Amino acid sequence: MSKLQSPFTLAWCALIALTLVFLAVQGSARWLVAYPEDWVVPITPLLNSFMDWCVDVFGPFFRAFSAALDVPMTAVREFLNWLPWSVTLTLVTFAAFAVSGWQLAVFSFLSVLYMVVIGYWHESMNSLALVAISVPLAVFVGFALGTLAFYSERAERMIRPTMDLLQTVPAFAYLLPILLLFGFGPVVGLIASVLYAFPPTVRNTMLGLRRVPQEVIEAGLMSGATGSQLFWRVRVPSAMRQILLGVNQTTMAAFSMVIIASIIGGTADIGWEVLSTMRKAQFGESLLAGIVIALMAMVMDRITAAAATAEPKEPVLDESFVSRHRVWIIAAALGVGVALLAQILPFLNEYPRSWEIFPARYLNDAVTYIVVEYADLISMIKTAAFFFVMLPVKIGLTETISPYTWGFEFTTTLKLAYVAAAVVLVLWSAWRQGIGAALFVAFCATLLYFGLTRLPWLTLLAMATLLSWQLAGPKLALGTVIGLGFIIVSGVWPQALLSIYLCGLAVLLSFAIGATLGILASEFDGLSAALRPFNDTLQTMPLFVLLIPFLMIFKIGEFTALLAIMAYAIVPAIRYAEHGLRSIPAHVIEAATAIGCTRSQLLWRVKLPLALPVMMLGLNQTIMFGIAMLVIAALVGTNGLGQRVYIGLGDGDFGVGIVAGLGMAIIAMIADRMTQAWSQKRQKELGLSSE
Repeated sequence: MSKLQSPFTLAWCALIALTLVFLAVQGSARWLVAYPEDWVVPITPLLNSFMDWCVDVFGPFFRAFSAALDVPMTAVREFLNWLPWSVTLTLVTFAAFAVSGWQLAVFSFLSVLYMVVIGYWHESMNSLALVAISVPLAVFVGFALGTLAFYSERAERMIRPTMDLLQTVPAFAYLLPILLLFGFGPVVGLIASVLYAFPPTVRNTMLGLRRVPQEVIEAGLMSGATGSQLFWRVRVPSAMRQILLGVNQTTMAAFSMVIIASIIGGTADIGWEVLSTMRKAQFGESLLAGIVIALMAMVMDRITAAAATAEPKEPVLDESFVSRHRVWIIAAALGVGVALLAQILPFLNEYPRSWEIFPARYLNDAVTYIVVEYADLISMIKTAAFFFVMLPVKIGLTETISPYTWGFEFTTTLKLAYVAAAVVLVLWSAWRQGIGAALFVAFCATLLYFGLTRLPWLTLLAMATLLSWQLAGPKLALGTVIGLGFIIVSGVWPQALLSIYLCGLAVLLSFAIGATLGILASEFDGLSAALRPFNDTLQTMPLFVLLIPFLMIFKIGEFTALLAIMAYAIVPAIRYAEHGLRSIPAHVIEAATAIGCTRSQLLWRVKLPLALPVMMLGLNQTIMFGIAMLVIAALVGTNGLGQRVYIGLGDGDFGVGIVAGLGMAIIAMIADRMTQAWSQKRQKELGLSSE
């Protein structure tokens, strides 16, 4: 191991030293630190030219396809708005009861009733129409591609990276080519939702079909099943639970596109209500509308998840048609009965406007009260976080410390003291933890002194490549060079660093807080039960809605964006930490207890080391969630790649938007591969891997 690690150790020492040298001579050789604009490859104009050609050649076909899809979507939207609200309420409540019982039925009833009472029924139905069309289309496309990948290795090699790209490129980035090809209108939002939502079904279909036991396949072959019968009557039913989990994730992805689709859809749906009220700073109204989307998402999530995880019923011989379809018959009877009742009682058909409750004014007054009464505390929190945490990471202590920000000047004496303290800390880390920890401390001290956005592009590229090689070998290192090289030569490296700074800081804080909560939840069942609805709410809440409470109190700025990213990214850190600690084999705990470990020793010396690989998968998901939220957070005043995506969308500049979107996807994929590789390596070291 020492022979393997020695070249990496020397390389890290050389790169940190080279970084300091480059920073010292940047006055005479600026290109060593900042990538010269003269070296930027004009990728954006080439992409725009290609897109113009596609629009000229294929535009008529895509617009005809858009017009064809408009017919079923309009029909579904009009049907849902025509259907009495009481019928929809009854059917949703019965569906929840049928798959999960009375608790989910009560929650679903109250959730749908909220949409009625609050006065957003028709807007909710317009959004539901989008989901009702996009989810079946996405499931159909995803199932077809997943099946193709299952049967063809060549197809799988093409489909897997495509799924990675679609799930990591921000949705806003590919809204632009959709707009250019299909034009504005509700169908454009539908197409965007399908593209964003179908990858989970692809992955779960592939996984489900591969996990069908071989003895089940052999039994089907022995009974004389043809190829088609073997697939539809053996493989698909056996894989149905996994496929339905993909349908659940696809449904949630479609709901997360509701607001994004409303930007280009041009319909009076609930997403448009959230966006329009946010733009007018009507926070009470936007929060009430956002809760509608959150409730719709949670109801659909619970119902589809319960259907996916339900135990399949054993087939009964000679079962009658009525018994076999009992649930559907009851649902139809309830729907028809309530519809007839609505003809007698008009309020069951159209909820009276005078009965609506819309407490937006009280919410706005409450926010105003908090902002006014606690203005000093809010300002102190925001200022302290920005000047003492965020700016040092972004531009370094040398640019941050001043009489205006910290109350004193960063004199030469203080700079020398900082360097001396950093050297002492590096030496202490080398003595106590080893050379690897010392190198990490040296890098952090350099980063904090100069700031991430002021570090040399050349050494940062080399460090990322070296880390990839160290974790996963030369293939990932080559991919890292190509990916980051694209970001650099396309001219968006400064914006990429701004995105990495904000997302990285949010991920570190989210993981630290989330892992701590997960550890405590694994030790205390009461805290675990209390955190469960908190996690569920944050994970099903649409991304835009998470911005609203922070925007209400802290207004526009990077601190607001940081909090919004943390709120969305903290859930995987909590869940994976608790799951990893609770999944440790019982015999390991018993052995550690038998040799006299205290509860503290059991946690720190047994449980945490064994749970660390699973917790690192949580870090992986925290990074993915943080990057997904980054482009949404750009709405509240952040700079970086997310902002360039919006600039491209607003200006109709395909090249600008897609280059920024690809940049975010590259960063996400590199981080994903690194954390997964580290987790797998750690599992092998602990003997937890099945390979």
